Amino acid sequence: MKLFKTVAMAAIMAGVAFAAPAFSQDKGLVGVAMPTKSSARWIADGDNMIKVLQERGYQTDLQYAEDDIPNQLSQIENMITKGAKVLVVASIDGTTLSDVLAQAHDAGIKVIAYDRLIRDTPNVDYYATFDNFQVGVLQATTLVKALKADTEAGPFNIELFGGSPDDNNAYFFYDGAMSVLQPLIDKGTLVVGSGQTGMDKVATLRWDPATAQARMDAILSSTYSDKKLNAVLSPYDGISIGILSSVKGVGYGSGDMPMPFVSGQDAEVPSVKSIIAGEQYSTIFKDTRDLAKVTVDMVDSVMSGKEPQVNDTKTYNNGVKVVPSYLLKPVAIDKTNVDLLVKSGYYTEAQIK
Repeated sequence: MKLFKTVAMAAIMAGVAFAAPAFSQDKGLVGVAMPTKSSARWIADGDNMIKVLQERGYQTDLQYAEDDIPNQLSQIENMITKGAKVLVVASIDGTTLSDVLAQAHDAGIKVIAYDRLIRDTPNVDYYATFDNFQVGVLQATTLVKALKADTEAGPFNIELFGGSPDDNNAYFFYDGAMSVLQPLIDKGTLVVGSGQTGMDKVATLRWDPATAQARMDAILSSTYSDKKLNAVLSPYDGISIGILSSVKGVGYGSGDMPMPFVSGQDAEVPSVKSIIAGEQYSTIFKDTRDLAKVTVDMVDSVMSGKEPQVNDTKTYNNGVKVVPSYLLKPVAIDKTNVDLLVKSGYYTEAQIK
């Protein structure tokens, strides 16, 4: 019995000895505000972020606002109250956070905009994202390649879809795509049958697939009763799925009506499966594991009083200041290289088959 007590006491003392260093590794609380769980990519972003933050010794508070702006404001205010040292914010509407970020600034909290630029405030310190203009360039380039519009005269009928007008990234995606498509439109190789161009006409509020499907339905009914649609610029996989549902509903993908070439973004599982099945033509792969690591590197730097590594100090003017940014490279995916998603470890083969 004495031996048992001695061993037990030794174990307890050992536990205490191990507990103290673990406690000393606690680097403080990091608040992570994400927009919604309705998109698989935001769930992956949140999971990746928390995994890396916790591995590096941070406490975390991850919140999803389900595309409700007042909810996101409340969540961020709560993170400030809890004593967060850094806020990582993927905004729902990048123009609505000025007041709450002023509170963060007054509390000495650093703010990192994640993937979506936060606008109209001086109180955003850094921005971690992918090269959003290049995303649009790649989306358009895949369509030009599919149509052979760079070598054949056409004309090819194309329709344009944009992202949400309250997301600054949507304009970069669209502008990048149009840098490729507009010269071909001007030349007459590409024809926008509906005449709907410009973000004021093609935007899709909240990136909503149902909104995109309804607009595609209307365009097909008004414009394509006597001609065929050859391609659709889509900025996001969820929108792409809505577009595909619409075109399949009027017979594309059967008989003498081949599917139009439809782009996308985020390499979400339903769209990857659609690409393999020969429906959606392409998507853009943005490895959110890399984005999480870059963001946590920024957190580490600001928490230790150092300047984070950035690679862009010119592009992202939020209306008040140019926000120092780190831009990662996106990758275009189509049926010929879809296996890259498995080889990189982003998905298992079982997930996408």
